[in-house]
Amino acid sequence: MKRLLTVATASLMAASPALADLVFPDLSYRTGAYAAGGIPFSDGYQDYFTLLNQRDGGIGGVMTRVIECETAYDTERGVECYESTKGEGALVYQPLSTGITYQLIPRATADGIPLHTMGYGRTSAANGDVFSHVFNYPANYWDAASVIINYLLEENDGSLEGRDITLLYHNSAYGREPIRTLETLAEMHGFNLEQLAVDHPGQEQGNQWLQIRRSQPDYVIMWGWGVMNQVAVQEAANIRFPMENFIGNWWAGAEHDVTPAGMDANGYRALNMNVLGDLPVFDEIQTLVIDAGLAAGDGSNLGSVLYTRGMYAAMLAAEAARTAQEIHGVAQIDAAMMRDGMEALNMTNARMDALGMPGIGPEFAVSCEDHGGTGMARMQQWNAEAAEWVTLTDFIAPDDSVTTPLIMEDSAQYAAENNIGSQCNPS
Repeated sequence: MKRLLTVATASLMAASPALADLVFPDLSYRTGAYAAGGIPFSDGYQDYFTLLNQRDGGIGGVMTRVIECETAYDTERGVECYESTKGEGALVYQPLSTGITYQLIPRATADGIPLHTMGYGRTSAANGDVFSHVFNYPANYWDAASVIINYLLEENDGSLEGRDITLLYHNSAYGREPIRTLETLAEMHGFNLEQLAVDHPGQEQGNQWLQIRRSQPDYVIMWGWGVMNQVAVQEAANIRFPMENFIGNWWAGAEHDVTPAGMDANGYRALNMNVLGDLPVFDEIQTLVIDAGLAAGDGSNLGSVLYTRGMYAAMLAAEAARTAQEIHGVAQIDAAMMRDGMEALNMTNARMDALGMPGIGPEFAVSCEDHGGTGMARMQQWNAEAAEWVTLTDFIAPDDSVTTPLIMEDSAQYAAENNIGSQCNPS
């Protein structure tokens, strides 16, 4: 937060320089076909930092400042936002776009600024030995694909042999991310995998759902975002596809994805990387941020799936900053120190309880080699009559025996192409 300086204050600063703000850019998108997801995430992200300022005086005695830059989910605009804000003292970027993330990985690494791509972006960035400045904890796309298959295995008495599964995916870097993992899992478990791409923005899906009606798969897994999700749920209802057999990933499981279809969406299932329901911290945000007229939005998104996830992302960034302050013994940290804090982050149940966010996510600890977290997620189901998501499971673990080799292979290829040596054990 900016402060007006009096002459007396300026004199004191000359003798003892005041601490600058801790800067957290928000590459948001409140316009375009993906705004329905971008708005609540950005509201949650910004409101948490405002809460820290109002309640705690910032982080470690230093106020925070969020710089919002509109990307409209456009990769070129996202890069422009990064370039225009990085000189403000940016500590970490949360692009909320796989396309933007891919473009920022080499830039941010060269600039020494960490990226937090929470459950999106380049999956193999979980290997910190190659990707020194990219963190995708608590989970990544390949984890999500594996968790869904593990859930379906449990539902089908441990076997998917001969079952037909269709992947309906956004035809972009984001949507194509899980394909390799699902192909590996299909070969391992003996299910048949059909792939149907949906072009941006996702409003035209008639042909895809005609194909699904013809092939009648046992399950449809959706890797969607924005308007694509809403259209897909309605199209599934139109062909009377069993909604309980339609499963989205964690970017296809928000309230706005299902409410337009009304009762037709009842039974639809989706992953979630964060807990549902009321959290003690929401009362503090309501009182100190929303009621005080300081909210990023109108306050209506408080407690929704993506508001909670944006708040969760901000909490992880704030805890990493706090960890960096402790490591380096200073309150005014820079991006390099922030990277150290992110790599030493240890999220425990006790700490989440203390923050008023009990069980918001699984416990995890980050290390130089592991920037990816545990990869666990929950399954939830839409109850249209109550207009709410119902949690079906505790956190489900992915199959690391599948995901880890894929991560190591892909990251090794990236390292070879870009002449990157070991970041954890440099020779």
